[in-house]
Amino acid sequence: MKTLFALGVWCLLFVLCWPLAILALVAWPFVWLISLPFRLVGITFSALFAFLGALLMLPARVLGGGRTATA
Repeated sequence: MKTLFALGVWCLLFVLCWPLAILALVAWPFVWLISLPFRLVGITFSALFAFLGALLMLPARVLGGGRTATA
């Protein structure tokens, strides 16, 4: 759905101002390449924080914290 919306917006831009639409079409791969390292850093930090959270919660999980005794 997001892609369809982007295509519609690009078509509207193409009708209103075609040089700008062509420029956006040509510049988009370069913008994607420039933003790629930032995405990779974000994924790395997200994985690091998930690992640290799991590591800090490990003793509680091993000792059975949060479970209630069933009769």
